[in-house]
Amino acid sequence: MTEAVTLLGGQVVANQVASGFRSGLDAVLLGASIQAQLNENLLEFGCGSGAATLVAAFHNADSRFDAFDIDPAMVDLAQSNIAANGWTDRIGVCPGDVADFAGASAMDQVFFNPPFFDDASVLASPSEGKRRAYLAGNTPLESWLKRANQVLKPKGRLTLIHRADRLDDILVMSRKWFGDVVVKPIAPYADQSAKRVLVSARKGVKGRLTLLSPLVLHDGSDRQYTEEAEAVLRGSDRIVVR
Repeated sequence: MTEAVTLLGGQVVANQVASGFRSGLDAVLLGASIQAQLNENLLEFGCGSGAATLVAAFHNADSRFDAFDIDPAMVDLAQSNIAANGWTDRIGVCPGDVADFAGASAMDQVFFNPPFFDDASVLASPSEGKRRAYLAGNTPLESWLKRANQVLKPKGRLTLIHRADRLDDILVMSRKWFGDVVVKPIAPYADQSAKRVLVSARKGVKGRLTLLSPLVLHDGSDRQYTEEAEAVLRGSDRIVVR
């Protein structure tokens, strides 16, 4: 069963499964960070219901998007969401596994929200859908980075969102393929440490690491969104990570 859901203040249809893994804030933040040039080709690994790709497509109306996911049910849902937004002419989605996805070096950009955990013990009796989404299993983060390198054009851009405490791993693993790295921390409150990071890098390009000021999500104790975060979540602004 699915549940009717919209994103960006009702501007994007992104229906979700009623139970199991559901795309959340991370997908919206990732999609809002994607900035494409005219007629670029972009690919999302592990798209789930398509939320990140849909948000990215909303902001980049003149680019072509493709996506894949290991779960056929998620692929079906993503296809339904794409059709509901009227974007079947510029977004394609198919079944696929990061571990064996094959593609020529033809993509201008690749983006993804990979599984956050390597150890199943961190999840209490997860459903199969959540297990696939949250646990790396036999496809660790380095495999996602390696595959991105394989499908990107020279100087193509990689963008991902992950736990902030994995930033050192991301930097070390990606160094052999990517450079010109830009990091945007995402903090719950102004006085708290970042919980997420958006990381952007370019294939085969050298450059210094750039650490941007954080996006702070909430004001005060009532969990209201900051003006900056609200603008992103409503679709009136984007997150610059470059």
